[in-house]
Amino acid sequence: LYGLMSVIQQNVFVFNASIRNNVSMFREFPQEALDEAIRRAHLRELLDARGADYLCGENGKGLSGGEKQRISIARAMIKDAPIVILDEATSNIDPENEQLIQHAMEELTRDKTIIMIAHRLKTVRNADQIIVMNQGRIAQRGTHEQLMKQGGIYASLINVRTEALGWKLS
Repeated sequence: LYGLMSVIQQNVFVFNASIRNNVSMFREFPQEALDEAIRRAHLRELLDARGADYLCGENGKGLSGGEKQRISIARAMIKDAPIVILDEATSNIDPENEQLIQHAMEELTRDKTIIMIAHRLKTVRNADQIIVMNQGRIAQRGTHEQLMKQGGIYASLINVRTEALGWKLS
């Protein structure tokens, strides 16, 4: 079952190895496949800037959170599993990498089944089906529009967020 899934988590483990070895996880892949995953995950610029043999540092200390997340996305791309689980995958990204990660995620999730675990409402808004959990149970299920019409927990969260955005401290 694990072979059918790629998991992208909030905290990405990165080896003290080159970016290429971190993407391949020390397995053998055709060079073209590795290069394609690096390109689609928007790591090419990082590789060009730091060099092919750049060591990422212990647990990626030489990389930003967004760069580590793009390594994780490239790993999932090269695995090419039909199911992708995103566990708070966008919660630790820096603003400089957010757009690159969004593009990479779009590339990764095209024609795949996605299971997304998220607290950021913006992240789930366009999902085909949103499942709202409350105390370990399914409280609501539907699209964003359906859940907003239903009211309940989801609509409350959206409304609180919208109100908070309008707050100003004087």
